Amino acid sequence: MFDVDLGQALFLLGILIATGAVAGVVSGLLGVGGGIVIVPVLFFVFLALDISEAVRMHVAVGTSLATIIFTGFISARSHWKRGSVDTALLKSWAPWIALGVVLGTVVGGNVSGAVLTLVFAVIAALVAINMAFKPADNVAPRPMPKTPLKQFLSMVIGVISVMMGIGGGTLAVPILSFFTYPIRLAVGTAAAIGLIIAIPGTIGYALFGLGAEDLPPFSLGYVNLAGLIAIIPTSMLTAPLGVRIAHSIPQLALRWCFAAFLAITSIRMITSIW
Repeated sequence: MFDVDLGQALFLLGILIATGAVAGVVSGLLGVGGGIVIVPVLFFVFLALDISEAVRMHVAVGTSLATIIFTGFISARSHWKRGSVDTALLKSWAPWIALGVVLGTVVGGNVSGAVLTLVFAVIAALVAINMAFKPADNVAPRPMPKTPLKQFLSMVIGVISVMMGIGGGTLAVPILSFFTYPIRLAVGTAAAIGLIIAIPGTIGYALFGLGAEDLPPFSLGYVNLAGLIAIIPTSMLTAPLGVRIAHSIPQLALRWCFAAFLAITSIRMITSIW
């Protein structure tokens, strides 16, 4: 374990730096925080480094959440400046999302790596199907549900997102789109939701991982600081680019490409368990 030569180390570092750039664009473009890209890349990097299966997915999730604190802030701020964050919805959802994050962190920090990998793979596959076969936007308006369903939905976003190591956009954007939110408003609001998920989620994974065996070098609990430092700079630089793209181009082609990426990732992660 950890026995890698300089060439392999530099290659993996390059992958993480490039991943940060892609995650930043995706974060700004889709409001997903970039975790849907970062988690599978970290998973396979740790697999290449022969990191124990018992902690591999936990560290990928915890490290991804830590990166979302930075990319989510840049993305949310950029969207807010363009008026595409629903602050009223954010305030009403925030306490329940935070509660979901606490529950999800407790569960995610204690289940096996295989279970956590399976959760990510299944949700990623469902998101891929949603993105590829999303109905036309010209459907009849649907009102946002009243409490307690509204509270339940926001709590589910918190639970699943923190277990997957993703920003809230992966779930929040489809939910808000279902209730006929304009896509740009849904994306901007989801970017802000990512911060509510990432900050307590990162703290929780760091604490639950303290004392865990077979962690990669330079880890604080289930948060790998080396991976974090490699990913953050490029992701923060490219997040505003994603926001600009989101406000300037049709997104159908991107939806199909991203759906294909998620589908392939889901299959690869499921096959890695067995």
